[in-house]
Amino acid sequence: MAELVDALASGASVRKIMEVRVLFRAPFYNILMRLWSLHPSFLDTKGLVALWREALLAQHVLHGKTKGYRHHPQLQRFYESASSKEAIATYLWEVHKEAERRGYNFNKQKILAKPCAMSISVTEGQMAFELKHLREKLSRRDPDKLRAIKKLSLHPHPLFFTIPGKLETWERT
Repeated sequence: MAELVDALASGASVRKIMEVRVLFRAPFYNILMRLWSLHPSFLDTKGLVALWREALLAQHVLHGKTKGYRHHPQLQRFYESASSKEAIATYLWEVHKEAERRGYNFNKQKILAKPCAMSISVTEGQMAFELKHLREKLSRRDPDKLRAIKKLSLHPHPLFFTIPGKLETWERT
């Protein structure tokens, strides 16, 4: 949250300079990255484009190319995999495959490794949470896609396999 203060009131010149006072900083990382466990086919156009962008950011983090987001909870399952770099590449290749299926042109040259045969578990509770979260998003921005996914059977991104369990410990609600 920030507060704008009129600089003229504080004795500044006529230039109308505005001072910004940061009152507190919210932990915004909870809302800026979502690496869906759901299959990319469930996402609408905006969701798929955002997933591509966010997964590329995750790839940079996992390759040590940026200092930000290293402790983001969405990355925990990648860090815990046998190879986080191969896991994120495998994740990105599947997102790319869905984009191609839709006729989109995502640049596969941005993926830094080849896909590999690996899998990561995700709980049924996590899948249910994400489906509910996605339905809420789609109800506001793409009701047609919401109706379409109601006809699909729930299944994860191909990198993941479902196991019984509640919400994942890394999920921030």
